[in-house]
Amino acid sequence: MIVHLFFPERMVAFGKKLKETQIQEWQGYYINYKLLKKKVNRYTQQIQVGHQNRPYVLKDFARMLDDQIEKIVLFLLEQQGALASRLSDLREQHGVLFQHQEGSRICELQEAYRAVGRDLLRLLFFVEMNAIGLRKILKKFDKRFSYRFTDYYVKTRANHPYSQLRQVFKQVGVGAVVGAISRNLADLQDYHGSYVSIYDQPALSHLDPVVDSIKAAVNRLSHSTNLLEFLGKHAFIMQDDLPSPSEDHDVEKRYHFMSLLLNLVNTFLYMVNTYIIVPTADNYALSLGAAATVCGVIIGSMAVAQVFSSVYFSAWSNRSYLRPLVFSSIVLFVGNTLYALAYDLNSITILLIGRLFCGLGSARAVNRRYISDCVPQKLRMQASAGFVSASALGMACGPALACLFQTNFKIYKITFNEDTLPGWFMAVSWLVYLLWLWISFQEPPLETKEKIVPQEANAGILINYAVEYGSTQPLLLNSEAKHEDENEDQDLDDSEENAEIVHKPVTSIVSAYRLLTPSVKVQLFVYFMLKYAMEILLAESSVITTYYFIWSTSSVAIFLACLGLTVLPVNIIVGNYISNIFEERQVLLASEIIVCIGILLSFHIVIPYTVPQYVSAALITFVAAEVLEGVNLSLLSRVMSSRLSRGTYNGGLLSTEAGTLARVIADGTITLSGYLGESRLLNVTLLPSLFICISSIVATCFTYNSLY
Repeated sequence: MIVHLFFPERMVAFGKKLKETQIQEWQGYYINYKLLKKKVNRYTQQIQVGHQNRPYVLKDFARMLDDQIEKIVLFLLEQQGALASRLSDLREQHGVLFQHQEGSRICELQEAYRAVGRDLLRLLFFVEMNAIGLRKILKKFDKRFSYRFTDYYVKTRANHPYSQLRQVFKQVGVGAVVGAISRNLADLQDYHGSYVSIYDQPALSHLDPVVDSIKAAVNRLSHSTNLLEFLGKHAFIMQDDLPSPSEDHDVEKRYHFMSLLLNLVNTFLYMVNTYIIVPTADNYALSLGAAATVCGVIIGSMAVAQVFSSVYFSAWSNRSYLRPLVFSSIVLFVGNTLYALAYDLNSITILLIGRLFCGLGSARAVNRRYISDCVPQKLRMQASAGFVSASALGMACGPALACLFQTNFKIYKITFNEDTLPGWFMAVSWLVYLLWLWISFQEPPLETKEKIVPQEANAGILINYAVEYGSTQPLLLNSEAKHEDENEDQDLDDSEENAEIVHKPVTSIVSAYRLLTPSVKVQLFVYFMLKYAMEILLAESSVITTYYFIWSTSSVAIFLACLGLTVLPVNIIVGNYISNIFEERQVLLASEIIVCIGILLSFHIVIPYTVPQYVSAALITFVAAEVLEGVNLSLLSRVMSSRLSRGTYNGGLLSTEAGTLARVIADGTITLSGYLGESRLLNVTLLPSLFICISSIVATCFTYNSLY
């Protein structure tokens, strides 16, 4: 009988849950979460009225945490010593058993080892509850004071040679206890046969259910105490801080490496598809009798359709992943074919319909959702980083490929030139991808509702009950803030500990919008601003460089490819260095200001307008926007309501819609500004960018000053 243990769907705040699940005889050794929380609230009030300064608060809070961790660790060592003493006594009994060949006592000795294993499970549960409490209070402190105290505290304590925090993070000593239990149980099970060591056959260490449960609990605890993961936030794939054991097991069953790879390839090809036409869109419009600035509509029509496709693909991914990806590939094949045929049909309408089809095939919502739902927690950050890398590589490869298509020939009255070859190339690419997808993609099983076991007052009873019935699933309870409403961090009243929280996905875009706090709305507006500025820069680059500098298609393509190649280095620098030196709020504001400077430098005021001015301004704007995007989405992933982590109307969809809407408006601005003439296009399109950028800076300053 397999028993899945996790908290019921209706959850209460962590402080109350910690109190309810404490092992009674160890009650005085848990982290005093309520005291620490009151202290954070008191610090906030004291700083607001000017009674305390920030350096004192940081030092005093660090001292309190050190005291709490020392209390936990000393008790942990004491309990480990008691377990080691019991194992030592059992080892002596084991030796006597072999000397006297008393086979009747084998079951008794096996049960004694299992009893030690059950007590170890209780100890691991104790460690996890304290680790969660530590993480939550650090997160609360960071939010309340807008300070990266968590990174400072963990790095300084975890890397010190006498670190007590390492006892919590690395579960020092647990491995030795697990090894002793595992080896001796395997020995006793093989008592009547030939003795084979677990070191010769490691699989023997998994023969007993209690050992499996311990190993699963240790793995679970290792993942839950990782506080320094930064990679993948740029993808804004909503993470569950601590998935329940049943969810973690289900995700393991749903994971398939080739399917994940196909998902990332879809991301890459779509980004290539988006940007491969940018260097030639103006020439294509001219060849069909339209103005060069119609390139804004050509490029933006894909984004217009993506506004709608993001919603239905997100909803479709609730039921399937393969079918929406197949549909996406077919629609993109058709769209690119129509785009390429528009030249010979001499129809701007066919061209626009083709781009609309391409937008309708945008499966980025499915790509994000697959990583969030079907990749195990231990691999999710790597997969998220792969999503970002695939997007960046596609963004750079699109324009680079365009410069390779400088040819002109016909086959059966079908023209292949620099305007049509991007369409034909992408049509063939999507056809090949469709065949690969059909052969190799493995549809993950649908999620099923697990049987919920009622929670007992004492967590130790739950653990013993599960082990007694042979559970092979992880046993540590899911008590993380995944089920805790974000409003808890805004309320200074301790009565919030008694509030029940329902963790259910929202069912409409209106409900999702109502969950957005002022700070989240500002973050989404900042995201809108940076996407608008980047789209103006990229979409009109071909027209601007041709008008001012008479650049060829190859020159424009190389310029855009070079911009795209800055994405990954910039994010590596931000993730590894800048974010560890400065607060994210500081980086956010500084990046907005630099974007504003880049926009100002782009204006055509000084005559003549030179290549160095344009290229340097474009580089400043693009790089600053990339830094801003990474930091902005990192902040969003922390302040977005946990109810937006799952379902159709999730946080990823909201950010995608904000960015797509920005691209649509930007491309429309380019086309409308074209009616004023190409000589005025640059300045006219930069004015809205400047206004939106200044507005976002003001909103950021106002929001964070009011919050902090």
